[in-house]
Amino acid sequence: MASATMVLSIAPSGLPMSAQASPRPDTYCCMRLLISFALSCALMALSAGARADLYSDVNRLIQSGQLEKAQQQVDQRLKTAPTDPQMRLLLSRIQDAQGQTQAAMDTLQGLTQSFPELAEPHNNLAALLARENRHADALISLQAAIKARPDYAIALENMGDVYAALASQSYGKALQITPNQRRIQAKQLTIDQMLKAAP
Repeated sequence: MASATMVLSIAPSGLPMSAQASPRPDTYCCMRLLISFALSCALMALSAGARADLYSDVNRLIQSGQLEKAQQQVDQRLKTAPTDPQMRLLLSRIQDAQGQTQAAMDTLQGLTQSFPELAEPHNNLAALLARENRHADALISLQAAIKARPDYAIALENMGDVYAALASQSYGKALQITPNQRRIQAKQLTIDQMLKAAP
């Protein structure tokens, strides 16, 4: 996050020291306000930078499999900022990596309720639902993700995969009713191969 730079005006010092007029009391007040404002802006920029570093650190820990350390940092942050959406999203990734799929889904569900305008929690919830073959529920979550962010390519791709999985299920049911239909077999085979090819 780029920090805003504040430029303060400095009075010219063209007068000899003994001839300089003494500042008026309201000038002192304005200078103190400007200095206070500048310090506040600097502290806010540092705080935002520190949070960005914390998110990056937690993400690196998750990617490197250091889940306990990541969990400690997440827990510490959530004690002071329990509604932090980015940290809660990272928490769901930790929970999923630890095999706590239901806890991860609960965390993401809470996020979608607290922040329905964020696409990522909807998408990540859909991914977990699809992994459990709950494709209809996944589709609902993906529709919410795309409503929140229509240009979210990952959610659009995931929606295509979910539709393909639903199509495969439908073809499978059709084959149970009419097992020798080559046309249906060919369609199911094509979709299944496509789904297996996806990383």
